[in-house]
Amino acid sequence: MRATSPKALQKLPLSLTAELVARVERKEPDPGPLPGRVYLSEADYDALTAELIAERKGEPFWIFAYGSLIWRPECDFVEQRRATAHGWHRSFCLELKRWRGTPDCPGLMMALDHGGACHGVICRLPDEDQYAQLGKLLRREVDQREDLGELRWITAKADSGRVRALTFYAGPRASYYTGKLPDAEVAALALPLIAGMMAVHEAGVVHRDIKPSNIFLCHAADGEVVPKVL
Repeated sequence: MRATSPKALQKLPLSLTAELVARVERKEPDPGPLPGRVYLSEADYDALTAELIAERKGEPFWIFAYGSLIWRPECDFVEQRRATAHGWHRSFCLELKRWRGTPDCPGLMMALDHGGACHGVICRLPDEDQYAQLGKLLRREVDQREDLGELRWITAKADSGRVRALTFYAGPRASYYTGKLPDAEVAALALPLIAGMMAVHEAGVVHRDIKPSNIFLCHAADGEVVPKVL
């Protein structure tokens, strides 16, 4: 039987299976709540939900969504429209030491920050169930009192006109905020990602969900910032 050459193997299509993922998966224990932070209680969430709904005075409640909030909101929406938030853009400005990072290897994540423009989706909560659905969303997005300043009413522009919507952004008061990375540093991080994706595609593996929310920056033990794609 003729052996398959290494060059021919590179051209064979590959399948990402649970077995392959298990070979490289690394379990990281959850460090738990960060010290010195005040986490929201159920009573806090209920009060915040009621306050935000009261601000709408019976009007439709819209959310400006971007990133994973578009495809995994963990609450119900009854209407969605493409929209643009002028005066806001996405940047690598959140350092996470839990969930998408660890205290020893923090992850740098994209979030909404001041300046520029961000294309996203405005999503309307069901009128008859605003309280329950908004409560689910707040529990997904905010967990500390220090981060209540991340909630912001903005004006988003859709084809149907301007819409007042609630969004979540990263500001100087946010507990995870690091500030904007210089453009040259962003470019230096993007080049390895592009090279990596090209190599993966040439090997026959197609990553069909490449987007900013799937890109993470990790700090290696020597301090080097290493970009990774999920």
